[in-house]
Amino acid sequence: MNNKYRGTIIEESLSDNRVLNNVEITSLKISEEENPQDRWHLYTVSVSREDIEKLSCFIKAGKWYMHFWKDREIIAVFKDKVFDFNYDNKDSWKNAVDHGLSLGIPREQLDFIIE
Repeated sequence: MNNKYRGTIIEESLSDNRVLNNVEITSLKISEEENPQDRWHLYTVSVSREDIEKLSCFIKAGKWYMHFWKDREIIAVFKDKVFDFNYDNKDSWKNAVDHGLSLGIPREQLDFIIE
């Protein structure tokens, strides 16, 4: 049984990017903004629930979050809160979306995309 979650970590959301040394990185994509200082480094990772809890300590305060998924189960991780919900049950997203909005994250960025 696979207990790993997939997810994307934006390096710029981390207070210390060395935490990436402790997770399994499966791919890296760099956003295509013209100005290098505006680019995001997006790491696709494979992590355990324990890894997710450790990563939550490294999210910068403010408009940042990470999310991870296994099948249809989603874990959304903000600096101060973690939410578990079902991807297919949009009603179960409410608390995570409301929290993200309260931090100033635009609604369109609270889409919790899975592959």
